[in-house]
Amino acid sequence: MLNNWNLLSEDLQLILSREAMRRAMEAVATQAESLAGEMEVGRLADRGGVDALRLLAAVMRVNGDDMGGPSGQA
Repeated sequence: MLNNWNLLSEDLQLILSREAMRRAMEAVATQAESLAGEMEVGRLADRGGVDALRLLAAVMRVNGDDMGGPSGQA
């Protein structure tokens, strides 16, 4: 296993970075959707957050899709 980031080519570093960012954005979007769902069914107090969370999820996903570059199994 390669244990030094600097030994990777710049192209591979970019691919891995983009994929990591895409996965992080999807994780945040998924959590926002989950929280919104919990609020809708009454398990969490809704203080106007459902729409904001769904907007955050949508923005994260759109921005993730717009990152460009290859994505796949990194």
